Amino acid sequence: MKALLTTVETAEAASQLAQALVERRLAACVTVIPGAVSHFRWQGKIETAGECLLLIKTEDDRVEALLDELPALHPYEVPEGIALPVDRALGPYAEWVRDETRPSSREAAR
Repeated sequence: MKALLTTVETAEAASQLAQALVERRLAACVTVIPGAVSHFRWQGKIETAGECLLLIKTEDDRVEALLDELPALHPYEVPEGIALPVDRALGPYAEWVRDETRPSSREAAR
């Protein structure tokens, strides 16, 4: 299992991105954490921006597909996409993540 991090500027953008990732089975769950403040250098200038942090839970073998699709789904020109290993998880939760990132039999038949 992996946890991925990304940020977006608004709660609306966070909701849209989270929904798209779950609908595509790239993520089992996306937790939106509002109120993050990022400090960064962009185009030669130091910036500060309020953002929403998205904590994306997925399976190891879905990470590449998620990172491949993220730029097309994300509102930023250069989206953050950081994958973190999950060393341990509750068994039933890990099974749920695995099940929810697999195509259903109906989806696989398409």
